[in-house]
Amino acid sequence: MTELLTAHQMHALEKAAIESSAVSGLALMERAGQGVIEAMMAEWPELSQRGHTAVVFCGPGNNGGDGFVIARLLGEAGWNVRVHFAGDRPKRSAEARIMHGKCSAMVEIAPLTVEAVVNGARPDVILDAVFGIGLTRPLSDGLAQALDVKAMHVWKERHKIRRVAVDCPSGLNLDNGMIPTDLQALAATDTVWPAYLNAADLTVTFHSPKPGHYLGLGPTLCGKLAVVDIGLQTDAQERCMVGQPPDAERARLVEPVFMGQPLRPKMWLGAVMGKPGVAGHKYDFGHVAVFAGGVGRGGAARLAARAALRAGAGLVTVICPPAALIENACQLTAIMLRALKPDQPLHEVADDRVNSFCLGPGMGVSARTRALVLETLTRRASERDWRDPVVVLDADALTSFAQDPETLFAQTHARTILTPHDGEFARLFPDLGTSARGDMSKLDAVRLAAERAGCLVLLKGVDTVIAEPGGGASIHAAAYERTAPWLATAGAGDVLAGLIAGLAAAHTSGDLFNVAELAAYLHVELARSFGPGLTAEDLPEEIPKVFRALGL
Repeated sequence: MTELLTAHQMHALEKAAIESSAVSGLALMERAGQGVIEAMMAEWPELSQRGHTAVVFCGPGNNGGDGFVIARLLGEAGWNVRVHFAGDRPKRSAEARIMHGKCSAMVEIAPLTVEAVVNGARPDVILDAVFGIGLTRPLSDGLAQALDVKAMHVWKERHKIRRVAVDCPSGLNLDNGMIPTDLQALAATDTVWPAYLNAADLTVTFHSPKPGHYLGLGPTLCGKLAVVDIGLQTDAQERCMVGQPPDAERARLVEPVFMGQPLRPKMWLGAVMGKPGVAGHKYDFGHVAVFAGGVGRGGAARLAARAALRAGAGLVTVICPPAALIENACQLTAIMLRALKPDQPLHEVADDRVNSFCLGPGMGVSARTRALVLETLTRRASERDWRDPVVVLDADALTSFAQDPETLFAQTHARTILTPHDGEFARLFPDLGTSARGDMSKLDAVRLAAERAGCLVLLKGVDTVIAEPGGGASIHAAAYERTAPWLATAGAGDVLAGLIAGLAAAHTSGDLFNVAELAAYLHVELARSFGPGLTAEDLPEEIPKVFRALGL
């Protein structure tokens, strides 16, 4: 797992390290500047030759100080370097002022304007060190135009220019992955949203990625992402992580955020799937019940059921209305099938050995769906299973409570996980939906939703966020080297719900958060393994191949 730090946490970490005398601010800048150059050379080895040209944009803060270091080091390495400074000289940070002086002794520093930037030959590299972490305001019009590559119209073959961002492309908020913009002013002009044009080919950040590298527009604007170690100590990090964020009322949101990595899924899958050669009864690996809709609406449930079975559940049963029995029987073999009559008690078709339920895919938005969800949520541990059953609620199981989400939240418990997409999320949490939350990040919105619902919430998307009550959160983004755009296909979400239910049924530790993380990770790995042309039906069948690739 990789820990992600917010701007507040990163600043606190640096401050703690400096105050402990472990390192100076100037030393951190030197390490950062050198790290950017090394990452740039690793990405484009041909740039290691002397004689290349760089244009470096520097701002008044520490990000600009890093830029001055980069410019100086490239100059010492034989590059032709031009530096453009944005901001007021008196507002420079103390460290940036010193680095500005060292740089100006070697390189002439011009203002950062369109006219000044294009007054020279086309560079091989443009480095953006104007604003890094912590920017929450829109860029000024003049600065936005200067950063706009299309403004460099006098340069031929400007598509050959490599763009490197220090921490992030200027204009991107690294806490939420959004672009701070005055939307009303934008609508009244012909201005193009600057950060779309300010996208980098390579972004180099320090010590740890930030949430905005993975949320929202972050992956689109950052290009490739490299993380440079600048020697910040773990003990300083532990001290800063217990500090309060700027808004004390949101103190719980200071909890660490993690980005899933391949080694952790392998470890958890080993625990779920058991050791080779160890005997076990099918019920030892759990029994999943998946609820299906009526006639002609069973496909989503069958997808979820197939994923649950492939994920390791010992048994999977599809529960459907009597009229849909024959239709489902024609398409299910290893998966069992039971009919549930209207008003029939659930325990008559799902005994106490069912330890994982999946409700929602294809069930229909109805009073009957509401009743089944609430009845399932009342199930508790039995003599044959020491744990409360897991209840995965997706799709129609969520939308059925859109008019009265508090009724749902009154029954959800620690073994419940909600798996909405953006639309379903907005129906349950109207004030936290994309159009209503303003500059609040998706990460913070899901954390607040988990607190309100009293259970895990997995908000699906390219930048999937998982959160639990108390503030723990994880981001699983299909970004950078893990892109899988073909995963955006009908039924993929149903497969994810089934994956969670199947893994949870077989998982003996009871840690549902880790199960959700694992399922989100595997979901993308399945798509990447199959490749373009994927349909949702392909995902469950790819599970054995991915398991083998993980060494299971």
